[in-house]
Amino acid sequence: MNAPLREKSYFDQRATQDMAKHLQQSKRSMCETMAYACRILAMTEQEAGLAGQISVRSERPGAYWTLRFGLGFDEAKPDDFIEVDRDLNTLTGEGMANPATRFHLWVYDARPDVSSIIHTHSPWATTLATARQPLVIAQMDMTPLHNDCAFLSDWPGVPIADQEGVMISKALGSKRSIILAHHGYLTAGATCEEATYLSVYLERAARLQVRAQSAFGPLTPVDDTLAAEAHDYLLKPSIVNATFDYWARQTRGTPTLPVA
Repeated sequence: MNAPLREKSYFDQRATQDMAKHLQQSKRSMCETMAYACRILAMTEQEAGLAGQISVRSERPGAYWTLRFGLGFDEAKPDDFIEVDRDLNTLTGEGMANPATRFHLWVYDARPDVSSIIHTHSPWATTLATARQPLVIAQMDMTPLHNDCAFLSDWPGVPIADQEGVMISKALGSKRSIILAHHGYLTAGATCEEATYLSVYLERAARLQVRAQSAFGPLTPVDDTLAAEAHDYLLKPSIVNATFDYWARQTRGTPTLPVA
């Protein structure tokens, strides 16, 4: 006799409890986490010279930590991060911030739930940006971005002034990611791990979209209810952190990407 079918919520709750028990997040300092995030972005081919940016909100009001300007993601070490104030004056560490990180301030001001921001000109997401195309959620791996990826259709220019920060923060709204037309993308996470996770999956989603559209034409979005369910499941902190830890182990295992 077949057992009665149980509701999906039962399995969701059980999996959540098991993951909380068995998926223990690695212990790292903030700067170690940021260094791994940079190496993960480099490993997933998201560098674009010095255009890529990462920041983490500081405990000091109006300040944030970022990779000192002049280094690529693949070079980042924990002691390469500096703390800067609202005028990009260096408060802790040596060196200067990328002047284009100024728009991060506006996102942090508008979004107290955001603790980390990543911005890159990665190949596939930038292909969408170049074509002025928003993301279409058409496959399961895209669902962490479901109803969570905004689109800015106008390019405000190099974001080194305040006006660009106003435009980008308004377009982002309450979402955790955004495609910036003619530019690149941004992810905004509750943690550095979450911002990195979203970055990797946004780039993967863009690659899937470009390849599928070029082969088969317009895409069919996945069911809205199922996509929302998958979004929440795949963004569980235990999954996000365990995935980040896996990617961090991959960078350690790559001879050209050691983290000191």
